[in-house]
Amino acid sequence: MELAFLKPLFDRLGPWASVYIDTTRATEDALKQQKLRERSVAAQLIDGGADPYTCRAVTERLAHEPVSGAPPGRAVFAAGAEVVLDIPLGVTPVRTEATWSLLPHIAPLPGLIGEEPTCLVAYIDHTGADLELRDAQRSRTVATAHGKEWRGRGHRSVPEDRYEWHYRNKVENSWNETADIIAGELARQWPESGAQLLVLTGGPRERRAVHNRLPEPLRAVTVEAENGSRSPGASRSVLDQQIAQACAQHAQARLEEALGRFRAGRGRPGEHGVRGVDSRPGEAAEGVPALVDAARSHQVDTLLLVQDAPDAGRDVWIGPGVDQVAVQRGEARAMGVTKPERARADDALLRSAAAADAEVLLVPAGTPGPAGGLGAVLRWNA
Repeated sequence: MELAFLKPLFDRLGPWASVYIDTTRATEDALKQQKLRERSVAAQLIDGGADPYTCRAVTERLAHEPVSGAPPGRAVFAAGAEVVLDIPLGVTPVRTEATWSLLPHIAPLPGLIGEEPTCLVAYIDHTGADLELRDAQRSRTVATAHGKEWRGRGHRSVPEDRYEWHYRNKVENSWNETADIIAGELARQWPESGAQLLVLTGGPRERRAVHNRLPEPLRAVTVEAENGSRSPGASRSVLDQQIAQACAQHAQARLEEALGRFRAGRGRPGEHGVRGVDSRPGEAAEGVPALVDAARSHQVDTLLLVQDAPDAGRDVWIGPGVDQVAVQRGEARAMGVTKPERARADDALLRSAAAADAEVLLVPAGTPGPAGGLGAVLRWNA
């Protein structure tokens, strides 16, 4: 899960109202249940010490819950009498939860927002391509690549005279130029898209030509899907299934790769801030003290989080800056924080990870992961 979309939560000081609710409407008394949820949220926030203006902003937003009942849940974050983020969830929350805390309580999000990585989808035909960005929240067209089209005299589709070879050669050259244009636009859009997976769809010839022209690093995260069309009104249900399957496979492979790097780097010299005889820092961090050290230095590349981790609710001390996090209060003061405040370790580490453009991966229950439930693969430069 990429954390960039959470950055608006760290542009202002708290305290924050953080709300997770089930929005399904499978029962006949769905409207009554919605009202009960709103009252429960308001009561939890008031009991937590929330100001009435922020409470009102949250309850008013929840009162405008979509009638369709989709998606199955929502996460709402508010501060200073304003709802800052309203995030649709891919997984139904087990219970209604509303908290009032200095930092937004974002730790439940990795388990609720869904595992689908952001992907860039290219709908390709012989005239160009439409580029669509998909994430857990929405799909939107981000660019169109216009190719070069060549037509012979009289717009003939199949030439029959002695210039047939010349005609076909011109058409082939035109398509090659179009494939170059599409590949170039994909390479240009990729760094800014935030996507982790590129999906090419369209005719097999067109897909393969574009695929072969992509830069090698981009080809490594590219898959092809058969059932997609650029034509207006084309059904995309089968394509959606193929993309969902490709995303699930990509997410699993990404987790296995990150865990492999973590296990290989665990316990090497340099972990917990201690250098070994080779003077190279470690490649993994495990436990709150080591992670706090890495977070302050913006060295967390991938944060590994076990749901309901034992160390998740452990207290750390923070200041207003995203890298102002410490295990001890005195340590925070030594960093220049005049009034350190307590915060949950998982929320504080996620704040630092988001600021450092790190990724967070949820380690499923039963999968060997970091001791205490919190770990990281580091972006050290050896």
